[in-house]
Amino acid sequence: MISTMSAAAVAVWLGTVSVVTILSRSHADRNVYPSAGVLFVHVLEREYFKGEFPPYPKSAGDASNDPITFNTNLMGYPDRPGWLRYIQRTPHSDGVLYGSPTAEHVGKPTVIEITAYNRRTFETARHNLVINIMATEEFPLSYQAEFYIKNMNVEEMLASEVLGDFLGAVKNVWQPERLNAINITSALDRGGRVPLPINNLKEGVYVMVGADVAFSSCLREVESPHNQLRCSQEMEPVISCDKKFRAQFHIDWCKISLVDINKVVPVYITRPDPGTGILPEFGEYNPPSESLKSRDYFSDFIITLAVPSAVALVLFFILGYTMCCRREGVEKRNMQTPDIQLVHHSSIQKSTKELRSMSKNREISWPLSTLPVFNPLSGEVVPPIHPDNYETTSMPLMQTQTNLQNQITIPQQRPSGDNYVMSTFRRLEVNGIPEERKVAEALNL
Repeated sequence: MISTMSAAAVAVWLGTVSVVTILSRSHADRNVYPSAGVLFVHVLEREYFKGEFPPYPKSAGDASNDPITFNTNLMGYPDRPGWLRYIQRTPHSDGVLYGSPTAEHVGKPTVIEITAYNRRTFETARHNLVINIMATEEFPLSYQAEFYIKNMNVEEMLASEVLGDFLGAVKNVWQPERLNAINITSALDRGGRVPLPINNLKEGVYVMVGADVAFSSCLREVESPHNQLRCSQEMEPVISCDKKFRAQFHIDWCKISLVDINKVVPVYITRPDPGTGILPEFGEYNPPSESLKSRDYFSDFIITLAVPSAVALVLFFILGYTMCCRREGVEKRNMQTPDIQLVHHSSIQKSTKELRSMSKNREISWPLSTLPVFNPLSGEVVPPIHPDNYETTSMPLMQTQTNLQNQITIPQQRPSGDNYVMSTFRRLEVNGIPEERKVAEALNL
């Protein structure tokens, strides 16, 4: 099935079962023979292409690590075939061609042009890779499972050692007689987001494998109602065989896909005949004449500017007449208003003005708490207003101030020194008892 003269085939032997994945070294004008339905991987090694470039003078301590990038395309076309992908992370890493050919490509040699660019010397080297896809009796395998591995990038998963370890873990869980890697796809190609460059996050990889036996009970556990409920709640399902993968591969079991090809209903799509690709004959092309006729734009000017300006001017005059010539005025309003309504309005205005003038001239009496309780000159404490045997049970909690006819003035010391100012207190009564004693004691200098 695989020509060892044209491609390096890596076979992972697991007991009596062989898992074949095609890996080929990059050589000039080489032929490779991948099989339909089996993962094909071709490594473009930088070390090999370094010998294709002329020597570049370097200093004594300069290492030979020129940045090299690759460009791959189908011969005669700007891009690669639809089933073939290419990846190279940095100019200092190897490039990888990978994909899974189908039965439609069997018997059709595919020539891939590989162009290497030396980003230091700007030299190029071009090789051809001829891919001859071969048919297999096992294609397609009846049972296919697709796993989503969260802690891997696609170039890491394409390494033969890592892919062999994963297929070995799948074999221990599935126990098939024949197991092949069908395809590998980056999560970014499925609409995934580029991870943040923190905590060594990976893009994620979808790996599809095929086998010739039905799915094991462990793989079927993800279809149980309990695990489906946990997946709908964004919780990790409980899978008994997850420990066989957990040491190296973190699998998202909610994204696993199990497909039985025997139960899949084929869908046939009828495509129209593409035709010859040649447009029908429409006769000779006649370009427009070079002599253009003059055109009068006066009517366009009238319609575009004059008519809207006239309408705006008419509206302006109507608005000006309404606002300036139709005003009633105060006299006309008073003539149409009943006399009784004018009297009421005038009385309200007079009362309002009177209240405002009174509020400006009123004198507010000081509350009892602000009266002096000591002699302002000698500093002696003034005795209380009421004696100790005074009945206070009938006094209200809030003392009211009434009978404000008389006013008494007492001296008050200024903060600056020897001068005094006269302060005015109103005559107060609480429960009918005059409060003049408090003022008199404050004046007893």
